[in-house]
Amino acid sequence: MSGTVLGKKWDRCLADTAIKFGTGLGLGIVFSVLFFKRHTWPISFGSGTGLGMAYANCQNDLRSHYVQPRSQKE
Repeated sequence: MSGTVLGKKWDRCLADTAIKFGTGLGLGIVFSVLFFKRHTWPISFGSGTGLGMAYANCQNDLRSHYVQPRSQKE
């Protein structure tokens, strides 16, 4: 696997992790304030779920081999 392909995969993983962690954190805060009387467990749960989803996506992306797209023949 070339360095540029691996670098692009890492960039996607870091961006995906930031998005999923931020979304889980935000939803956890909203649920904590609105529904659970300001307990902290919804924040931890949302953040952990986001990180777990991002980890699984990165693991699948990094384990997959780089396959060049085939050209469409008509």
